[in-house]
Amino acid sequence: MKNATFWTLARRMLRRKRLAAGTVGFAVISAGGLATGLMVVGPLLKLILSENAAVNLRTVVETQLLEVPVLAPFVPDALIAALPTDRLAGVALILSSLVALTIFGAVANFLHQYCSLTLSMVTIAQIRLEAFRHALRLPLETVLRRGASELVSRITRDTAELERGFSALTSKALAQVTKGVAAFAAAVWFDWRLTIVAIVVAPIIGVVLRKFGKRIVRGSRNTLKAYEDLLRTSNEALQGLRGIKSATAESEARRRFGRANRTVVRADRRVRVARAIASPLVEALAIIAIAGLALLAAREILSGRMQFDRFILALASLGVAGGSLRPLTGLLNDIQAASAPAERLMEIMGISAEGVHDRALPALARHAKSIEFDAVRFRYEGATREALQGVSLRIEHGEFIAIVGPNGCGKTTLASLLLRLFEPSAGSVLVDGVDVRAVSLHSLRRQIGVVAQEPLLVRGSIRVNVSLGVGKCSDSALMRALDLAHARGFVDALAQGVDTELAEGGSGLSGGQRQRLAIARALVREPALLIFDEATSQVDAESEAQISAAIDEFRVGRTMIAIAHRLSTVRSADRIVVMDDGAVVDQGTHAQLVARCELYQRLVQTQLVA
Repeated sequence: MKNATFWTLARRMLRRKRLAAGTVGFAVISAGGLATGLMVVGPLLKLILSENAAVNLRTVVETQLLEVPVLAPFVPDALIAALPTDRLAGVALILSSLVALTIFGAVANFLHQYCSLTLSMVTIAQIRLEAFRHALRLPLETVLRRGASELVSRITRDTAELERGFSALTSKALAQVTKGVAAFAAAVWFDWRLTIVAIVVAPIIGVVLRKFGKRIVRGSRNTLKAYEDLLRTSNEALQGLRGIKSATAESEARRRFGRANRTVVRADRRVRVARAIASPLVEALAIIAIAGLALLAAREILSGRMQFDRFILALASLGVAGGSLRPLTGLLNDIQAASAPAERLMEIMGISAEGVHDRALPALARHAKSIEFDAVRFRYEGATREALQGVSLRIEHGEFIAIVGPNGCGKTTLASLLLRLFEPSAGSVLVDGVDVRAVSLHSLRRQIGVVAQEPLLVRGSIRVNVSLGVGKCSDSALMRALDLAHARGFVDALAQGVDTELAEGGSGLSGGQRQRLAIARALVREPALLIFDEATSQVDAESEAQISAAIDEFRVGRTMIAIAHRLSTVRSADRIVVMDDGAVVDQGTHAQLVARCELYQRLVQTQLVA
């Protein structure tokens, strides 16, 4: 069944037993009040319309108990004796009872709505949290291939569509079904023969709804995909607005957004057409059913086998049942439409997360011996050639290694394999002789400090950003990291110091300031291994010299790998590794490489910044 995924997620609402019980219980109570109210109308009509002066509320109830003896044990004689014999008093009592039932039903309906909407909301919040948590643990290669916009769209928009289906199920559909069933039961109570036509028509309506439901599911899936593309297009344009303005590409960006927007409209229109056709078609079937009921009733009344008042009451009850069940067409469409986002969410949550078997793996002891890349090969998905071609490299503990090479030669990919952001296609990465795939991911990454070329800064204070991933961080450790990163000066100059709130992406700070905070974050971890990927590319030469001097002191007893374009960084390394086309072509000191390596000579002349 294509709806199986939706119902799998919907069953999660049963985990909140109190809310689920309240949702069902108050819906049943509200519907019970409706059925009771319909049944009370019969005695009311008899009191008002009867020309026999001897008819009163007590005699009407006694007659009813004689006609339906199964009810007699549930109605005590004392209650019957207490009923008024005055007809007007009987009418007043019935009307008062109807008012009380209405108030009671309204309260029950409010409690049902509150429980059902809360149940949908908290269940979706938990699913959204699980989806986001799982997305964070997905392999980086999967995220890069699918794109962040796709994941964000599924976590936000798809869960919103799923909540709409949950609400339709628990808040509206459940209420309408229970009320419809209650009114239908009242119709059976008055005359069961009239219900035959309704029972015959119900399967036909079910077939119609199923046919349109399939179209709605398919259309909803296409609509969500179109919205996903729209989100991706808008994100690319607005996040890269500086480049678009610089290239005077506003018109092209607008055209791309327009194409994506038109695709959304087309996909959404197909769903709306299916929804629009389903409702009037079901209504037409209902009219045909009512005509059949009227014909059946006319024959029974003319033959004297049915009382006119019972026909009116049965028809009114069926009308109430039809009115209650009529919105089900739209509600079932909403539930059908929620199947597509449910499938898309489960698809993401079904992808194996990295470190999924970590509990069975030992923790990696703090790095103290060596790091080794043993014949490592790696190919990005969809690439025509390998990014790394049998790289073998050994780095001793405490050594400072600089990796240089042309763009795209595999420098960052090599560092990513050490972090296990990617898994090698062949070969292995060893830390102190232990394959990194044989230890828990957290214990590996916890002892590595990384500074990327594009630093990550989140909305929050400087304190939050520097201690990101560390948890609680003492003021002394925080200040020491800021000192080492040469960031203390500009942080102290801010109005709130380390408690200054940063905007999204750290906007308001210069590129160099953002990088210094990223360096401070790497240093506050007290890592055993430092990886600097163009870490000082946006820092002026004077600040770089001060940061380098501080890091030289900090890295004592630590291994450091720097992917660098600055000659000053390269020359201060213990060893320089030259890469080209995914392979290590040479390694040595600056003087040795200048003397013998043509590629390094070209890099010094054309790429390495003095």
